[in-house]
Amino acid sequence: MTIRPFDQFNPLESKLNLVYETPGFLVTKPKEIQPRKILVICPNWVGDVVMATPAFDCIRQNYPGAQIIGLIRKYAKGVIEDSPWFDQVLESTDKTTRGFARLAHCLRRLKPDLAIVLPHSIRAALIARLGGIKKIYGYRRGGNCILLTDGPQPRRGDSGILPVPMAHYYLELCRWLNLKIPRQTTPRLFLSDALQARGERLLQHYGIGADDMVIGLNPGAKFGSSKCWPPEYFGELAELLAAEWACKILLFVGPGEGAIARAILASSQTAIINTGKDQVDLNLLKPLIKRCQLLITNDTGPRHYAVAFGVPAVVIMGPTDPRYTAANLEKTVVIRQELACSPCHERKCPEGQHACMAMIKPETVLRESKNLLKRLNEPCLLRTTETNGRQLKTSRRT
Repeated sequence: MTIRPFDQFNPLESKLNLVYETPGFLVTKPKEIQPRKILVICPNWVGDVVMATPAFDCIRQNYPGAQIIGLIRKYAKGVIEDSPWFDQVLESTDKTTRGFARLAHCLRRLKPDLAIVLPHSIRAALIARLGGIKKIYGYRRGGNCILLTDGPQPRRGDSGILPVPMAHYYLELCRWLNLKIPRQTTPRLFLSDALQARGERLLQHYGIGADDMVIGLNPGAKFGSSKCWPPEYFGELAELLAAEWACKILLFVGPGEGAIARAILASSQTAIINTGKDQVDLNLLKPLIKRCQLLITNDTGPRHYAVAFGVPAVVIMGPTDPRYTAANLEKTVVIRQELACSPCHERKCPEGQHACMAMIKPETVLRESKNLLKRLNEPCLLRTTETNGRQLKTSRRT
């Protein structure tokens, strides 16, 4: 297993054709759009929502006088709470026929002048079309082409669409719309004073003081079991971490992950703070991750919270192509075992052995955690020195 620096894609130096095809496919690239009301259809996955925040910021800065409406899944709403990007937030209810019709009716009442569609699904473009929006822009791929007014086509290689960091993928759609890209393109999240106070009360309840070193463990993944490092490895790692730093260990437990948490607690002899009983949602998760000196996580949404808050993170990656998240890695180490079957992007290991995760041992994760904090000069509380992110060599997506 080798680890090497990963070349990050810089949107500020982009020539556009790194992300989407050059003119020839495009029909009428908009030159002057001055909408009064904009609908932004947010991505579906939590991590993608966080990686889209620079695009949200870009849209807000380019249209400071417009009313901007965010459409987002209910479960992901907490990610964007307290942010300055949206004047109104709607919950996406398009999973049922009745909910789809109700949402379309709501959009017709709101009468947005323009829709920016970030998901690739036909459903997302269709709701904008049935909502009566005349100008609908997004990446032209698959069946959504007939529903969009226009948009760029992602660049393709021999094996399909070329993988690029999603944070920059969304920003390049903004660039195609002739929006000025801000110099600051790092994901950001926001929390109110009330939410910060709520988080501090919960941390105090856990017995965590201001001088304690806190390490967060995030063992779940909504995507599926293929992204999950074995629970017993997390349990063993917790013992190694406690012996190394005498730290407080926070175990983050999402909906449906109770069995994973119980397995970790049963396999470890060290004290682990289980947040599962407190039903920490995606909003309350913000101050808890922000408090951590280190987050060790599967390749799932909370890893991007760490990026947004400048928290060092060690990511244990298995079935996914690391090129989709290869941006803003200055404080992140990604550990990945290269195998012939990886990346497979399957929700459950088709081989049945889960080798891409099982071959990454707790000792390796501890070593990379120590190396990361040493390079950042952050054994305890310092968060001022940055270093280049590192990542294992990637494989071609299959």
